[in-house]
Amino acid sequence: MSTATQLTAASSADSSAPSTSRPHSAGSQRERLAAARARLQPVFDDVAQGVVQREVDHELPRAQVQALVEAGFTQLRVPVEHGGDGLDLVAFTELLIDLAAADSNLPQIFRGQIAWVEHLLSLPEGPYRDAWFARIAAGEWTGNAWSETGGTTLGGQATKVRRDADGRWRISGRKYYTTGTIYAGWSDVVAQLTDDATLAAQEAGDAAAGTVTALVRLDQPGVTVSDDWDGFGQQLTGTGTLVLDDALVEDDDLAAFDDRFRYQTALYQLVLLAVHAGIAAAVERDTAHEVRARTRSYSHGLAPVVREDPQVLAVAGEISSIAFAARATALAAAAAVQGAADTAHDRDGEADLAANVRAEIATAQAQVVLSESVPRAATLLFNTLGASGTSRAKDLDRHWRNARTVASHNPVIYKARIVGDWSVNGTTPPYVWAIGTHTAATPAG
Repeated sequence: MSTATQLTAASSADSSAPSTSRPHSAGSQRERLAAARARLQPVFDDVAQGVVQREVDHELPRAQVQALVEAGFTQLRVPVEHGGDGLDLVAFTELLIDLAAADSNLPQIFRGQIAWVEHLLSLPEGPYRDAWFARIAAGEWTGNAWSETGGTTLGGQATKVRRDADGRWRISGRKYYTTGTIYAGWSDVVAQLTDDATLAAQEAGDAAAGTVTALVRLDQPGVTVSDDWDGFGQQLTGTGTLVLDDALVEDDDLAAFDDRFRYQTALYQLVLLAVHAGIAAAVERDTAHEVRARTRSYSHGLAPVVREDPQVLAVAGEISSIAFAARATALAAAAAVQGAADTAHDRDGEADLAANVRAEIATAQAQVVLSESVPRAATLLFNTLGASGTSRAKDLDRHWRNARTVASHNPVIYKARIVGDWSVNGTTPPYVWAIGTHTAATPAG
C-alpha cells in the first residue's frame, strides 16, 4: 500500500470516531464567555492603545501576539479538561469581534491556529490530540501556509513532501499568504506527496492526488519566513512568504488533506466575518470620538457644533446601524458553523451534510452582505468630518483599506453565485476550492 493510500485510509478511520466535544448549556457558555472576556479585555485594551502607530510605522505586533497567547487566547476553543475555556463558536466569535475592534490584524493572524484547534477537536481522543492540546497550553501555536502563487496547476501543489534516505519526511516549496506564520512556532502547510502512486495519479490527470497537510516546526534549518506581504490593508498580519528547503516533518504531523473537518472553509470565512464586524465597531467608535471632538463647524451646517448637526448625526446613525448588523450577522453565521461542529461526529450522515450546507451558505451570505456594508461604513466616516479627518496621523483610512482587503480574500462574486444557485436550484455548495492554472486535463468549474 502506498504512503498516500495509507494516509487516506487512516483519515477515513479517524473520521468515523465519535467527537469528544461536549455540548454546553447556554448558561455555562455565558459564564465561560464572561470569564474569558474579563481575562482578555485588559489585553485587548493594551492592543488598541498603539494600533495607529504600529500601522504607520509598519511595526509587527509581536508583543501583542505574545500577550494574547500568554492570556490564553489560543485556548478559547480547547476543552476545559485540557486547560482551555471550552467556548462554542458563537461565544468565541464574540471575542474575535472584540479583538478585531482593537486591531483587525490580530484575529486574522490567529486564523490558522483557530482552524488547527478545530481540526484537533474533530479527531478522536488519543495521544496525538492530547499532545497537541498540551503544546497549545504551553504556548505553542501554528500559522497557515496553504496557498501558492505563480503557475501552480489548479488543485495541485508545487510544494512537495518526500522520504529521504533515512526514511524521514522532508518538505520543500514556496508558500505565500502565510498568515500568522511569521509569529508562530509552527505552520500548517498543504503539499503533495512524491511517491510513485501519487505521481501516476497526477499523470492520469488528478492534479490533487496525494494532497497532504504537514505541520512544520519553524525553528529548524531549511525554513525562511519573510514579511513581504504588500497588500494595502491588513498589513501587519504577516501574510508573506514561507520557503521550505528539505525541512523535516514528523510522521505524526503528516496527514491526508481529506482528513480535515468538512466545515473548514466556513470556519476560515467566519474569522473574516468577525474581522469585518470588528472593523465596523471600530468605525462606529472612531466616528463618535472624532465628531464629539470637533469644535469647528461649517457656515452652511445645521448646528453650531458638529455633534448636534442632524445631517452628521444621520450619517453616524447609519454607521452605527451597519456595525450592529455586522455583529449580528457574524454571530448568526457562527451559530450555523457551530451546527456543523455539533454533527461532525457523524461525518457524512444526513444531519451532518445538512448542517455543513447551512454553515457554508450562512457564511457566504454574510460575506456577500458585509463585503459591501463594512467598507461603506468606513467611507461614510469621512462624511462626518472635514479634511482634517484624512490626516495620516489619524490613520482613519485603515478601516476602509482593511475592510476592502478582508473582502478580497475569497472572491465575493463567486460566493454570491453559489448562494443564488442554492437558493434557486438547491445546489449543494462546494466545501473546498482551489486556485491555480487550468490544464487540458483539469476541467473548469
